[in-house]
Amino acid sequence: MEKPAMQNLFDLSGKVALITGATRGIGLAIARAYGQAGARLAISSESADDCERVCHELAEEGFEAQAFAADLSQSGQVPYLAGAVVQAFGRVDALVCNAGVAPHMGPLASASDADWALTMTVNLRSALWLTNALIPRMAEQGGGAVVLMASIAGVRGNKALGLYGLSKAGLAQLARNLAVEWGPSNVRVNAISPGVIQTEFARPLTDRPEVMEKRLALTPLRRVGTPDEIAGLALLLASAAGGFITGQNIVVDGGTTIGDGN
Repeated sequence: MEKPAMQNLFDLSGKVALITGATRGIGLAIARAYGQAGARLAISSESADDCERVCHELAEEGFEAQAFAADLSQSGQVPYLAGAVVQAFGRVDALVCNAGVAPHMGPLASASDADWALTMTVNLRSALWLTNALIPRMAEQGGGAVVLMASIAGVRGNKALGLYGLSKAGLAQLARNLAVEWGPSNVRVNAISPGVIQTEFARPLTDRPEVMEKRLALTPLRRVGTPDEIAGLALLLASAAGGFITGQNIVVDGGTTIGDGN
């Protein structure tokens, strides 16, 4: 029986998706959403054990998933990751660069060289390395989609997350640049900028009631987001439903960045 047209818009059947930072939080939610849409999944994080555990969980849920551990702070592991996924699946149709770190909190002047190197390498340079490795393959096969996980920390100033915000602002610009460079080859590249999402990564914020009270008072929806609410947008951007969207940085923050505090 033919699927309804609307369902076809979000169908990823026959597609291969590589998701980094895929073993928890937003990355895992995106993997599940893509699997539910029919995609075959390449699950990556720096922990081989975590990758295998998640692939086992996804297999029990009926999804095809393989584990590809890689430390994205090491440039030599990125071409290995890209090559291993292509060798295993024969292609990559959707790339989600979700891996990220925030080793430094505080004013920019207090960030060490090591903080700068780790933040920029994992959050920004690894995305550039992966897109350099995989987008040309997407172009050869007729097209593809890339989702870069940015942050609202990259669209405004921050007292505590300035270095992290710089790296995420860079991701949004990378999406714009790659969209221009590869649009003629039918490769779409977009960024998502989440606000506070209920994940392990966000616990330094969400576990502090005094901080969250102030943050939620500035958020029109008066709550934090869920990983599934980011995954839904990531599915749109990887599917035919998002086929005319490219070069965008889409903010998903419950209105935090547009609120007036009332």
